[in-house]
Formats: sequence, C-alpha cells, structure tokens
Amino acid sequence: MPYLNLPTHRLHYRIDGADGDKPWLTFCNSLGTDLHMWDAQITDLAGDFRILRYDRRGHGKSGTPPPPYALSDLGGDVIALWDALSIPRSHFCGLSIGGLTGQWLGIHAGARLDRLAVCATAARIGTAESWTARMADVRANGLAGLVPATAERWFTPAFSATRPGEVEAILSTFATTSAEGYVGCCAALAQADLRDDLARITVPVLAVSGDDDPVCPPADLQAIAQGVPDGRHHGLPGRHLVNVESAAAFNALLRDFLTVSARP
Repeated sequence: MPYLNLPTHRLHYRIDGADGDKPWLTFCNSLGTDLHMWDAQITDLAGDFRILRYDRRGHGKSGTPPPPYALSDLGGDVIALWDALSIPRSHFCGLSIGGLTGQWLGIHAGARLDRLAVCATAARIGTAESWTARMADVRANGLAGLVPATAERWFTPAFSATRPGEVEAILSTFATTSAEGYVGCCAALAQADLRDDLARITVPVLAVSGDDDPVCPPADLQAIAQGVPDGRHHGLPGRHLVNVESAAAFNALLRDFLTVSARP
C-alpha cells in the first residue's frame, strides 16, 4: 500500500493502468469520499492512461493534519505527489472540491497540466456562512447524521433504487471519514473563490455537470467553461456524483476529451 510521507501527514495513493509512454491521468475525489470513488473509471480507462488516484488529506487512508486547510494546501499535495513520482505533466480530473483543486492547479501550476476536466464543481461552491454552519454541525454531531441528506444530493432516487450496493458503499465511506479531515476541507471551501482567476487557466478545460445536481448545478459548470480561454461544457444524467451515476457516458466523454479531441 503506497504512501507519500510529508512533513505534516502522509498521502495514500494508487497507480493503475498502462505502463510505458502512456499519458498520466490524475483523479481527485469529492468531499467525504476516497479514491474508490473512481473505480468505475479505472477499468474503462486504464488501457489508455497511467492513472494516479489518492486519498485527500483527512480522507480514506491518508493522514489528518490539524485543520483548517486551504485550497493551496490541497493543490500542494497534488504537486508533492507528482514530484515524488517524477510526473512532469498530467491530465487532471476532479469532482466537487476535487474540481476546485484542479482549477487551483490550472491557475498556479498550469505548466504541470496537459488537460483539465472539472466535474460537478464551481469556481465558488456555497458560501462561507453555509460551510461554517456545516463545520459546527460536524464538530458537534459527527458525519453520520448527514448521510440521508448527502444521499439525496449525490444520487437520483432511481439510481439509489437500482444500484443500492454502490450507493451504500460510497455513503459508508462518507460516514467513516475523519470529522477533523472533513472540517479541514470545509474550511478550504469556505474561503475558496476562483471566479476572478478563471481566465488564468490556459489549458483546455472540460466542465461536466450532472443534469439534476443540486450542489453544483449546470450553470456553475457553464460559467467555468465560459470563464476560461479554452473551455467546453457537457451535461450528463445524474446528480452530484455524476461519474458514478453516468459512468459509461462519463468515461466516453472523458476519453474523447483527453485523446480524440487532443489530436491535431
């Protein structure tokens, strides 16, 4: 089980896919999930890419440094992984807070990126007040009480009814996430606002929305696509975890963006 030891914490990561000269693709999870959130992508895309997944600080098997965290901390963890693994450049695909991390990398470390896919995210997610209230709730009551509302935000009723095993596994991970790690990332979300910096992202950007996502609706992804110099938006059926709910369509869209559309 590979780890990268950093001064304040360690990062758990996993590499899948092709060896040799295939391009790197880094996946970055949503809040309250671990690297298995991308399992539906790995089997389909592993033949075309060397895939790096990791557990964000305070999540999964990674360590939990004392909160609060900043978006620059989360982006810095990605760069530390790339440096340690001698990855000079990578495609990047992030969802929700992972998509914000990707936007930060596009702004501050664009030379390390090939193409950037941001999914079910926004340049500003929620408000400082809403995240402050969420942090207070989690400190007082833990994460278990948030599971029912999270299920409603993340999955349509039809998907929950037909794929209960997948939904239960993801929600179990959510419920057992470190409360300190969750609060630390909420603090990053409370402060993160990249709306005025989108034009600094010069790599090609694909913004993917869930058609029925109540957290980051399609308009948020359209705004990202319109705010960068080279952006496009595409909607897929589903709510917040659109990569899980529309896995086959998501994989085809991502492959096309990273391969077919990249050809001269």
